[in-house]
Amino acid sequence: MIKKGLVRGYFLSSGKDVTTWISTDNEIFTSITGFFTNQPVKENIQCLEDTDCLYLEAEDLEYGMRTFSEFGELYRKILIDYYIHAENRAFMARIPSALKRWNYFMESNKPDLINRIPNKYMASLLAMRPETLSRIIKEHADLTEKAGKG
Repeated sequence: MIKKGLVRGYFLSSGKDVTTWISTDNEIFTSITGFFTNQPVKENIQCLEDTDCLYLEAEDLEYGMRTFSEFGELYRKILIDYYIHAENRAFMARIPSALKRWNYFMESNKPDLINRIPNKYMASLLAMRPETLSRIIKEHADLTEKAGKG
């Protein structure tokens, strides 16, 4: 779990860096395949800020579940949190319009998050070119400014 910081998951496709998720303060992150199967994974994890985390190794989780009944509740909460985030990412990825993906991201995340994520990773996460993201951000800022003056 991230106590404070910003982390992203990404993979390389034909030499291109593709951001698959971004997690921040008080969120859980992992490579699910690696954590649960102890197999090599295609996804990498990178801290985008100084990050302070709590961690739990798979063996510790398994031991805890065998030994302490409370760990079943912890495991359930971890899975629920992970799947809610995964569902949101899957939904966002299927929105055909770049502007609508941006709007969905803005509605479903903390407002200050946009200022913390470098634009190249945000554009990759939202499956758009950096130029498209810059245009959307500029238009969004112009609309916000106009609304404040009205």
